[in-house]
Amino acid sequence: MSAERRVRQRPPTALVVLSAIAVLLFVLPLVGLLSRTPWSRLGELLASDVVVDALWLSFVSSLAAAVISTILGVPLAWVLSRVEFPGRSVVRAIVTLPMVLPPVVGGAALLFALGRRGLMGEALEAAGIVLPFSLAGVILANVFVALPFLVITVEGALRSIDPRYEQAAGSLGASKLTVFRRVTLPMIRPSLLAGMVLAWARALGEFGATITFAGNLQGRTQTLPLAVFVSLESDRDAAVAISLLLVAISLIVLVALRDRWWR
Repeated sequence: MSAERRVRQRPPTALVVLSAIAVLLFVLPLVGLLSRTPWSRLGELLASDVVVDALWLSFVSSLAAAVISTILGVPLAWVLSRVEFPGRSVVRAIVTLPMVLPPVVGGAALLFALGRRGLMGEALEAAGIVLPFSLAGVILANVFVALPFLVITVEGALRSIDPRYEQAAGSLGASKLTVFRRVTLPMIRPSLLAGMVLAWARALGEFGATITFAGNLQGRTQTLPLAVFVSLESDRDAAVAISLLLVAISLIVLVALRDRWWR
């Protein structure tokens, strides 16, 4: 039986029904959001100082978090996938812990470690570095929650590639760094880019760790998710407008890049 014929076969009804229910879980909230959108005031709401400041902070912090996650996450993923050392499983568990840890707990842990009264707070303050209630604190909180997504994606790609290509390059005299740069990275490029997008998307939507560690100061640490939280208590239309903006940005980026980067 050909692959084309197998694809054209009628799928089991139970699987179709369950798939439709799963899709509805994602579609219905979006429909509800669209139904409550104040279309006549949308431009006015999105042009307010609160939204503009939060949008700029979200753009800068999420992009910086994605870049930092890439710089730190790719070497970490390579070590976890290629180097045998005692406690590797423990290290992997710690690295992926922020994925299942409540973000508020992660923010509290950052505060206790790097806050002014935290484990390293006095040393950082003596060096002129104050992370809480600053843009640097927002970026650090975003990296904390976004980095595991890139590490897992890249580590999986490194484990799946054929090592013979790297071995062949090494046998021809290429250094390990050259092999990594000229052979390994091009082979995992789709997964690397997918991991970067996932890290950026996670950083863009971060709320709990940011508000706990960096606070919620307009124009300083208030990102779009935090602006939604504040607006829900004071201006429901503004909260809906900001939520719609976040959905639109995320959806446009993911749809535009999906076929190009992880086809």
